Amino acid sequence: VQLQASGGGLVQSGGSLRLSCANSRRTFSNNAVGWFRQAPGKEREFVASISWRGSNILYDDSVKGRFTISRDNAMSTVYLQMNSLKPEDTAVYFCAAAKGPYSGRRQTEYLYWGQGTLVTVSS
Repeated sequence: VQLQASGGGLVQSGGSLRLSCANSRRTFSNNAVGWFRQAPGKEREFVASISWRGSNILYDDSVKGRFTISRDNAMSTVYLQMNSLKPEDTAVYFCAAAKGPYSGRRQTEYLYWGQGTLVTVSS
């Protein structure tokens, strides 16, 4: 599994971005996938996760109601739609595939990590 995160960029406060996480080597349709982020000077933190068929979805409280995680298993891609962005959302965003079909908030549940994409929200 080799993950590639993309879609980051510079956006004004209140704007939107859609991040994509693609698997370039093989499908990860049997794995849960999560998004994490790391702001400058801070530890990496959980953002959202989705189970292998999309039936179980978790969000951190800080993004609930603004971010939406989804997946297209036929395309081996997981998305993170980010709306109403705030300056505090500025971070490098990482996607990660879990060891199995379901996952939670702990980073130790995730085995494969992408390289990250930078999201910068200006005020």
